[in-house]
Amino acid sequence: MVAHSWPAVAQALQCTCSILARKPNSMKLPLAILPLILAAGPAWAAPFADADTIELAVTRFTGVPTGQPGGAARPIDRRLRLAPCANPLSLGWYAGRRDTVLVQCPDSGSWRLFVPVLQTAAAGDANAVLRGESVTISVTGAGFTVSQPGEALEGGAVGAWIRVKTANPSAQPLRARVMRPGLVAVDLGSD
Repeated sequence: MVAHSWPAVAQALQCTCSILARKPNSMKLPLAILPLILAAGPAWAAPFADADTIELAVTRFTGVPTGQPGGAARPIDRRLRLAPCANPLSLGWYAGRRDTVLVQCPDSGSWRLFVPVLQTAAAGDANAVLRGESVTISVTGAGFTVSQPGEALEGGAVGAWIRVKTANPSAQPLRARVMRPGLVAVDLGSD
């Protein structure tokens, strides 16, 4: 079933009737273009992706309604103007953690949307960094701070000490404190 914007269809039919009134013998042209006008109706009716459809997909993916622990933290922002998606939406957990749902339109050159998940009170004890996850290693010393990409060799909650390795294959693993998801820090002191 094709949805149409009825005001647009009525306007197209009015235009067709005015052409017929001026040239009664030219009925073939309006009848030939009428299917094209009707086929274009869905484009007039839905120029953007429907936020309700995205929200429903997230609810089905998490199995929990919006605003409930484990479900989307907030409704999808209705001000978003995302291109309509011709293919079914792709949903998954972002970075393997269950704190953000990644919603993607698989159409070429399309959009991605990150939907935060409402965490329960006990979720603060959960690992902020998972084993094998890419992290930023921040090293701070007297008057300097440098950072570089690395990989967590262990998982840990915020404040926990874990082993990490840098991108340099010859470097030894080091211990760093989990600051937040995706960030670990090594403090060399201010001596």
